[in-house]
Amino acid sequence: MRVPRTKLHEGMNVALPAEQTQQEPVVLREDRDGVARLTLNRPEARNALSVEMLAGLQNELDNIAEDPSVRVVVIGATGPAFCAGHDMKQMRENPSESYYKALFARSSRLMLTIMGLPQPVVARIHATATAAGTQLVGSCDLAVAVEDAKFATPGVHIGLFCSTPMVALSRNIGRKQAMEMLLTGTPISARRAAELGLINKAVPADGLDAAVDAYCEILTQKSPLVLKIGKEAFYKQLESGVEEAYQFAAAVMARNMMAEDAAEGIDAFLAKREPSWKGR
Repeated sequence: MRVPRTKLHEGMNVALPAEQTQQEPVVLREDRDGVARLTLNRPEARNALSVEMLAGLQNELDNIAEDPSVRVVVIGATGPAFCAGHDMKQMRENPSESYYKALFARSSRLMLTIMGLPQPVVARIHATATAAGTQLVGSCDLAVAVEDAKFATPGVHIGLFCSTPMVALSRNIGRKQAMEMLLTGTPISARRAAELGLINKAVPADGLDAAVDAYCEILTQKSPLVLKIGKEAFYKQLESGVEEAYQFAAAVMARNMMAEDAAEGIDAFLAKREPSWKGR
């Protein structure tokens, strides 16, 4: 499922200059057992979201959306940071409003693509995430971080309010806590991030892969069709009033009940056997 063309695409025809030298892909992909693992691979730049990295992630996610063999997506990173946000050096080398509009439109589209992806997306956070890195975490469906990771929206320190990260942040944690992070730029610990709801778990470093793999194992056992239906409905109802949300959710439930996998799942439950999923 691709993100439909909206106002976010305005200005995306603007050519964004690319890095001149690139030794290896800035986004790595490995598929195994129904899980596509995407790895941010600019360790020397603390995985800042350059034009190339945004394009690489967008391309992989667009392909994954159409790939029935992928049941779960994991987004991780290499190097000393998970993601340091947008590439400030690249941004300052291209000081035009048209460039910035195109850049942030692409970034916003990427975050919406993650939310709109049929498959669940799990963030594997091995180190600190700041600014748009925190936005990336907040856009994923599930997130696990090591205990010594930190999260921050520090743009206010350099005269740049983290307005786009604010969108994801404010939809994950409470208003006062979000404003504290945005107005002060003060980092929070992984444990505090878990308490606030930005991530699901904070775990010891040696337990990170096990925690991520546990989610992947659970999710790959579920009906892909049902996860797709549920994920889409979850994000849509969040933007509605309560009465409208119930009306929408009731209609989704009724359609879901007509799916082959719903019949199979209920029959398997009643027969006390494992279901055999067929839909997508």
